[in-house]
Amino acid sequence: MTTLEFTTASFAVAATAGFLGSLTGLGGGVVLTPVLTLLFGVDFRYAAGASLVSVIATSSGAASAFVREGFTNLRIGMFLEVATTSGAIIGALVTSSVPKTALALILGIVLLHSAWLSMRGVEEPANPQVTDRLAQRLRLDSAYPTAAGLRPYHVHRIGGGFVLMFIAGILSGLLGIGSGSLKVIAMDRVMRIPFKVSATTSNFMIGVTAAASAGVYLNKGFVDPFLAMPVMLGVLAGSLAGARFLAGASVRALRILFSALVAALAIELIANALRGKI
Repeated sequence: MTTLEFTTASFAVAATAGFLGSLTGLGGGVVLTPVLTLLFGVDFRYAAGASLVSVIATSSGAASAFVREGFTNLRIGMFLEVATTSGAIIGALVTSSVPKTALALILGIVLLHSAWLSMRGVEEPANPQVTDRLAQRLRLDSAYPTAAGLRPYHVHRIGGGFVLMFIAGILSGLLGIGSGSLKVIAMDRVMRIPFKVSATTSNFMIGVTAAASAGVYLNKGFVDPFLAMPVMLGVLAGSLAGARFLAGASVRALRILFSALVAALAIELIANALRGKI
């Protein structure tokens, strides 16, 4: 593959990943790391480094649009970033000490879970009127726009969500992904936040989480500009397109497609790791 062909192919894959990642809140990195490793033969840690840079672009591209449209809960995002950034730094510091095969197996499991989450999370959870005391003190309750006007919601189980965010941060730094799957679980399933708010707030958070660990990857020499540049530009373009598409669209078909793609990548990644090809 020539340099031009590699750049064009990586840009196209990254744009697709950014588009689907911004719609689901899982982040494009959940697709990029295995694709770069399996299809392009990139070393796992360099793929993770490029993925982290692209995740920052995803967040920068989509988050501004989501904030402007009123979906993202900035208070929740900033509060939970304390947990995710701490975990991301820890994960990035230990990644060079973990065998690449083990990293691939862990990522495969995370991908399977992300596919299950994306397939299952098509309905909004019930949101009881009684809120969490800590959420009241931090003023985390808010509302998001719908066709019928603003719809209020309440936030629950702050402690459980905070712990899951710390684990998501560790996985982000360790595997070079945004860990959007755990972020969406923490907000959508544990904290009982509506899905569109969970997805958009996850997009806002993954860039900060990735930036915390990307510096460590850069210091260790795992960020290759030749690889990171087309990937970053592709994800940025895809995430901006996804942000425009989310507000008025039903994302069920896209979530099913995303789930199928991620599950296939996970199975292939685990199989290659078990055969010693990574």
